[in-house]
Amino acid sequence: MIKSVVISGCSGGGKSTLLEELSRRGYATVEEPGRRIVKEELAGQGAALPWVDPVAFARRAIAMALEDQKLAEAQTGWTFFDRGLIDAAAALQATTGEAVLETLRDRHRYHQTVFLTPPWPEIYVNDPERRHGFEEAVAEYDRLTSAYPEIGYEVVLLPKVDVAARADFLLSQLRE
Repeated sequence: MIKSVVISGCSGGGKSTLLEELSRRGYATVEEPGRRIVKEELAGQGAALPWVDPVAFARRAIAMALEDQKLAEAQTGWTFFDRGLIDAAAALQATTGEAVLETLRDRHRYHQTVFLTPPWPEIYVNDPERRHGFEEAVAEYDRLTSAYPEIGYEVVLLPKVDVAARADFLLSQLRE
């Protein structure tokens, strides 16, 4: 069984907070490729930023997500990903029209169940790595709610509850 689980969904929907909770509980976690790229780019030349060059950003996120998957294979228990390969491929496909997602149907798989955070305007905030507005976040969420099932994943929406209850819900879904 594949033990790499993706937590995706709407920007600002509580993914990073949930990953922090899962990490606190002893699970392996992988930070979102996009946030890592933005931090690196802002500290350097800043060329592969989603608001400067979205294609370069998406391609770099794909490469980083593939590397993250390789590293996670060494883990024995669950590894939880804040976004991942499918998110980056969906962004690239939306930007360029390249049919990237279909090539991932049978390759580089995560656990069959993907957890999505729904749009949650009450907790959405911008920060240095998240400069897009809530409307853009919802459009991305809409793309992802289609992209994952299109290539054979089962999508489970995470409830809008406190982080401990959200983590309990996610873990209970994996035990079923």
